[in-house]
Amino acid sequence: MEHNRSSVWLSEEELGRTEPVEVAAFRSPIPTQIVSNGEYTPAPQTEQQRRVEARFKELADTYGHRLGMDRRQFLKTSCGMAAAFLAMNQVFGPIFDVTEAEAAEPERAHARSDALKDQFIFDVQTHFVRDNFEKEGLLSLGKFASEHWNPTMLKDVGLTLQRYKFQNYVKEIFLDSDTKVALLSSSPSDDPAWELLSNDQMAAARTSINQAAGSRRLLCHSVITPGKPGWLEEVERGIAEVKPESWKGYTIGDPFGPSKFPWRLDDEKLVYPFYEKIVKAGIPTVCIHKGLLPADYEKSLPELWKYARVDDVGKAAKDWPQVNFIIYHSALRPFVELPERELAEFEQSGYIQWTTDLARIPAQYSVTNVYAELGTAFANSAVTHPRLSAALIGQLVDRMGADHVVWGTDSVWYGSPQWQIEALRRLEIPDDMLKQQWPLKVCAELLNEKLRAQAQASACVGVAPKIFAVNWLW
Repeated sequence: MEHNRSSVWLSEEELGRTEPVEVAAFRSPIPTQIVSNGEYTPAPQTEQQRRVEARFKELADTYGHRLGMDRRQFLKTSCGMAAAFLAMNQVFGPIFDVTEAEAAEPERAHARSDALKDQFIFDVQTHFVRDNFEKEGLLSLGKFASEHWNPTMLKDVGLTLQRYKFQNYVKEIFLDSDTKVALLSSSPSDDPAWELLSNDQMAAARTSINQAAGSRRLLCHSVITPGKPGWLEEVERGIAEVKPESWKGYTIGDPFGPSKFPWRLDDEKLVYPFYEKIVKAGIPTVCIHKGLLPADYEKSLPELWKYARVDDVGKAAKDWPQVNFIIYHSALRPFVELPERELAEFEQSGYIQWTTDLARIPAQYSVTNVYAELGTAFANSAVTHPRLSAALIGQLVDRMGADHVVWGTDSVWYGSPQWQIEALRRLEIPDDMLKQQWPLKVCAELLNEKLRAQAQASACVGVAPKIFAVNWLW
């Protein structure tokens, strides 16, 4: 996300104090060091990150030696992934469901993978760009992901725009992950050159993949642009010709820069006619980008940042109970930065900016048609600040219900979604977090076998002890 479509690069002096990530960074399945994408001076490795890296190296050497592998070979195995989560637990506390046996015995690791491979995983937020898309500024998403979350993005295709195009999308979503069905999305822009995919291009990709698969593997959005000339006519054309499974909108207007067209979900004059049309057409699901703003959002987006909050969701949901409102990213505020402030605030008060506000809406407005989606919000915290990830999901499930939390990864911006799937499968809510003054009572409730069985039957990514089920909304 480049709000001014420009970059601030390191000075010569700063560059002299850095080393390339492919040389200096430890190639772990889980990132162990904060590095720079070239737009800022990297922060020193934290004490916790040093401890995770050191412990992981010890485990990799120990278990790898027993299996006749060197460290590099071991890191590429399922046992290596398990060892990485073991190291995380030993530093951050018991947050991931993993055993030593998985790290030591390939048979155990393979047995676990085999037991999970048939899970029905529906990823409701995926992306690729059109063949003639040329804006390399979009690569900042992948750079940040490779440096903080998913170092494997440095391999194979590399960080070029080819990574974000159709052929690699099919590979990473449907071949390199356990995803069974995906929803293809796009975004608007005041600048046509920054349009990722048109509504017709999304529909064409849906047709292509489903014909090749011989089954319904890809669904698609149509993007809405309230306030732009002719936007309702495009909605009508979408209903008649594109026939999307759902709609996608950005209340901030343009995710790539200042926009002339911000809008609110509860704007009765501008947006309510749209709701009327989609309800009548039988396509009543609207996915809305919220949150994901830079650290200096009040300064860099002084007139626009308020549109990224969720204060317009409750009234719209109350007025339109026939419409399903899927709030993308769970409205988590931080974007390409690590969510350290959010974790500190949660530990002190139980509040997560603006996700907690979203979680409160069903009770505040007595509505059941508001859902939280996890794209980027989960990626931004799962392997760097796992306590925040556990807190975020715990709050959403506790206050909105397990069947109102929706799985999405924002792939392929961050490489194959498999690393996110694996983290979610293992995530647990720590016991000490359950005992705080803001108890996540849902954890105990979800251990109820009846609810667990219902969750499994509804298509979930995974249900581990003290975790939750993610159900899917079509």
